[in-house]
Amino acid sequence: MTALTRLTLSQFRSHPRSVIETDGRPVALFGPNGAGKTNILEAVSMLSPGRGLRRAPAEDMARRAAGLGWKVTAELANGGDAHELATWSQGGTREVEIDGKAQPQVALARLLRVLWLTPAMDRLWTEGASERRRFLDRITMSFLPAHAEATLAYEKAMRERNRLLKDQVRDARWYEALELQMARAGAQIIAGRAAALERITAAQEGAETAFPRATLALADPEDPGPEDEPALREALARGRPRDMAAGRSLTGPHRTDLTALYAEKGVEARLCSTGEQKALLVSLVLANARALAADEGPPLLLLDEVAAHLDADRRAALHDEIAALGAQAWMTGTGPELFSTLGPRAMAFAVTEEAGASRLAPAAL
Repeated sequence: MTALTRLTLSQFRSHPRSVIETDGRPVALFGPNGAGKTNILEAVSMLSPGRGLRRAPAEDMARRAAGLGWKVTAELANGGDAHELATWSQGGTREVEIDGKAQPQVALARLLRVLWLTPAMDRLWTEGASERRRFLDRITMSFLPAHAEATLAYEKAMRERNRLLKDQVRDARWYEALELQMARAGAQIIAGRAAALERITAAQEGAETAFPRATLALADPEDPGPEDEPALREALARGRPRDMAAGRSLTGPHRTDLTALYAEKGVEARLCSTGEQKALLVSLVLANARALAADEGPPLLLLDEVAAHLDADRRAALHDEIAALGAQAWMTGTGPELFSTLGPRAMAFAVTEEAGASRLAPAAL
């Protein structure tokens, strides 16, 4: 079992200090809008690499009334091991400690897999490709923690190459080293994404679930692009004139899009109803969790307002699947009735707000 047994928020968003102790069961957080429920999920998401489920700058997470930095600490039970995790920010830079020792953010992914679903993601299939790439990269990182380092290396090299392109630099020697870095990291990104989609597809096949199966594919409608390191490096070199005219790199995995098809109906996800799009997202998160559980144990699931657009039957089915996975899911909703089918399978906390500060109290479902 992978679970947080104790979570402490200090000066984080609306929480001056909040402590949640758990026994490993799923956690249901309910209360009115604006009470601070999502802030708890965001704090948990900071125990993984990146900017969390809201993608907010570190300085925006501190309680403004206090004028201090913020800190999130947790006790993690991971199989037979226990770890102390801490992350904080004072002045905008985020720091990480694991068992009292400073570590890079990517080290968190080696201990803890965190998957999330938020209301903002409901528009995933109708918005731009960048959000779908980010969604796919989070899935890929859950299977391959090194994917985070590859994406950071690729983006850094691409930013520097784009700067040269905008400045109309024509000396090939300035580009070669950057294109080598982009090709090396880019090939790793492409291979990682393809492997992740294979894992997700396999996890959906044969699964008895109330949620629809999604057929996923990677595609750049304008240019499928090269896939291996030599071909990507050659394409970048060959494309310099075109890229210079555009002022940016036009070839590489940063151009890829993720497409989804509602398999049973043969309808593209972008054309499905709002409820169907939500169900497809839930299906993919559950497939991701099943694939991880088969090899490494279930991940932590962060499901913010997950009941939105789900009818009572699918809500109950979701609770049953979470219980069957043995995953510690952290879920939010406006009232306890949204979690009633979980019953004693979950812990519950009422979240309220008073004078701008969030408060928690144990509750029953």
